[in-house]
Amino acid sequence: MPMKFSRRAEMRCTFVTLFPEIVEGYFTASILGRAIEAGHLQIDFVNPRDYSENRYKKVDEAMIGGGAGMLMSPQPLDSALRAIRAHSPEARILFLSPVGKPFRQNDARRLAKSEIHLVFVAGRYEGIDERLIELYADEVFAVGDAVLTGGELPAMLCCDAVARLLPGVLGNADSLAVESFDASLLEAPSFTKPDEFRGKRIVSEFLKGNHSKIAAIKNRMAWAKTQYFRPDLYQKAKAKL
Repeated sequence: MPMKFSRRAEMRCTFVTLFPEIVEGYFTASILGRAIEAGHLQIDFVNPRDYSENRYKKVDEAMIGGGAGMLMSPQPLDSALRAIRAHSPEARILFLSPVGKPFRQNDARRLAKSEIHLVFVAGRYEGIDERLIELYADEVFAVGDAVLTGGELPAMLCCDAVARLLPGVLGNADSLAVESFDASLLEAPSFTKPDEFRGKRIVSEFLKGNHSKIAAIKNRMAWAKTQYFRPDLYQKAKAKL
């Protein structure tokens, strides 16, 4: 079933992908699905195969100079991106590649504040002809030191991180107040009822309602958690003191 898009969305995200069905289902449910219905977000798709001039709609070619696998051929993707630029000159085109700079929360925050049309280009096969990246990329992001079968998952990750920061997307705006990676720290551990579960009890101070003490304890826990799981972030946070 086709998705319903708002014409007055606060932000538009376009996925350039050979497999829009991979992406589409993710944005029909839960928080982001409601954000689309409410007009905070618009998701649409451009398939380079629709722009292929090959009689068989072929979109891949062997690599010049040899090498295993195929690359996305330049013409279909070039035509697709030129069409996007023609209709949306302000669009910011983002490529997803293992060689890109790491996508961070600061990038999500920046894009959520400053952009109204983001274009996520998801590669397939062995990747994208480098000339297309040179011609069109405003930024190139990686989401980890791993190689996937396609760029759709990284593109969805980036879009999700940006979209949830838009005003009105989260039901409780306070959810954004203290999150992992703010001030270079991971978020403190969280707990819910019951007070004791399988022999493990929560910090007793959390039950007493003294919010200043709870905040201080959570701050210490955030520092300890960051030191254990992300010593690189811990050192960065210490340097800011």
